Amino acid sequence: QKFVDVPTNYWANQAIRNADKTGFLAGYPGRVFRPKQNIPRVQALVSLASGLKYQPVNPSVETLKAAFTDATAIPNYAQNAIAAATENQIVVNPPNVKQFKPNQQASRAEVAAFLCQATQTTGLIPNQYIAKVEPPTPGSTEAELRGVWLTNIDSQVLFSTTAVTDSLEKLKELNFNTVYPTVWNWGYTLYPSQVAKRVVGLEARISTELEKDLFDPEKGVQGGRDVLKEIVEVGHDNGLRVIPWFEFGFKAPSYSELAKRHPDWLTQTKDGVKTQTTKGLEPEDERLQEIVWLNPFKPEVQQFIQDLVIEVVNNYDVDGIQFDDHFGLPVTFGYDDFTVELYKKEHQGKSPPTDPKDEEWVRWRANKITDFLTKLFRAVKDSVEDSNNDVIISLSPNPQRFSYQFFLADWATWEQRGLVEELIVQIYRDNFSTFISELDKTEVKRARSHIPVGIGILSGLRTRLVPVSQIQRQVDAVRLRGFAGVSFFFYETLLNMSDEPASERQSGFEVMFPEFVKAPNIEDWKKSN
Repeated sequence: QKFVDVPTNYWANQAIRNADKTGFLAGYPGRVFRPKQNIPRVQALVSLASGLKYQPVNPSVETLKAAFTDATAIPNYAQNAIAAATENQIVVNPPNVKQFKPNQQASRAEVAAFLCQATQTTGLIPNQYIAKVEPPTPGSTEAELRGVWLTNIDSQVLFSTTAVTDSLEKLKELNFNTVYPTVWNWGYTLYPSQVAKRVVGLEARISTELEKDLFDPEKGVQGGRDVLKEIVEVGHDNGLRVIPWFEFGFKAPSYSELAKRHPDWLTQTKDGVKTQTTKGLEPEDERLQEIVWLNPFKPEVQQFIQDLVIEVVNNYDVDGIQFDDHFGLPVTFGYDDFTVELYKKEHQGKSPPTDPKDEEWVRWRANKITDFLTKLFRAVKDSVEDSNNDVIISLSPNPQRFSYQFFLADWATWEQRGLVEELIVQIYRDNFSTFISELDKTEVKRARSHIPVGIGILSGLRTRLVPVSQIQRQVDAVRLRGFAGVSFFFYETLLNMSDEPASERQSGFEVMFPEFVKAPNIEDWKKSN
């Protein structure tokens, strides 16, 4: 329906109609728009919040009273939208951040500032002018996950005992409480493994082909070090939980000894292709990394992965083990002879659909992976019971839709069946609205009623720098919604690998984590929910 006072030939007619259609303009009684009227601050922000589909998390009246000294001046119709805008940090109030001034005309500078915040253009608005709802502070909560992943790509943290010690002590200083060190990637273990030695011929290797200065396939682990043992001992000495991360799951480089020695373990696409090509880490890098996928439906592959996991659980005093959605399979794979015959056996001789995204074919493969995780979960718990260790199963997948549709990793079902005891959903998004939308997914909310659910936040990559202001904003959003905590990918980008000074980034984390708190315990979580 058109506005009655906006002629068809008015210069801004199309823009106004589009803004109205997309929800950025709403609440005009009688369809009277008054196009030449100046816009008050309250209307400008209601338009933005409505168009961005923001909804308040907490009671609007409480949010507004906490944020603004003049909250009672905000019209009733605008309270929900302004509360949501405040929670999402798009309200800018110079010079006094506590004064909203709803009926004051919005200046061009203020509108530009609102748009900067709404479009996730971080670091341009002085922080003291951004209205915020203070999330629960670390000191006011009994437990909060504060984790970080430790990798051997673009990072030196694992390459010497000194680096391990210095890094874990720094994390203690910053009041972290959990580390997730990679222990399985690029076709090799990063700890001395008799299982790996038997299968791939090398018991451990820390460096990869991407770390050219360190790679020596004959050398394996420098000086016979046991990196995982170091991390467990130093980590526990510094109050950190240590949860080894089986990063690569079922994938491996095509040139790895694992792939060369066991070609019958690999699965393929419907065209018989066994490799998947991904770009190198640097945009200007012309290398292509060829990845193969172990067949997660094959008993020998399942036994190998299970043996690696049980080896870690039995030989190290770890607090858990972690998988991600690489504990799955790209949806285009699964057309190898073994899997095809298995499918036929269960479908009266019928071959798998040629469409890899066929709903029943996707579900069948996903269910098989769920069956294996069930078996692995029981094996871990049986092993833990024998050793009296308390080891949890942690999972750090992408959002459910991506994990299931693209990697056959149905973590929502895993969680519902009690196979996951800590969930950290990777939401590596720069766009704040997209980030928020993932926090509010139904399967995430459902999981939070059963287990501690944290959010994986990107602290940066070598080729993708993330300002600390963006990190802080995302942490605030996670806390505001009552999640169990956060974990950052990855260690090197917490303080380094940034165009911001390390001291500035450290100050940011000191503000986020001013005091140490323990990580959530699943048993306590169950009792409280």
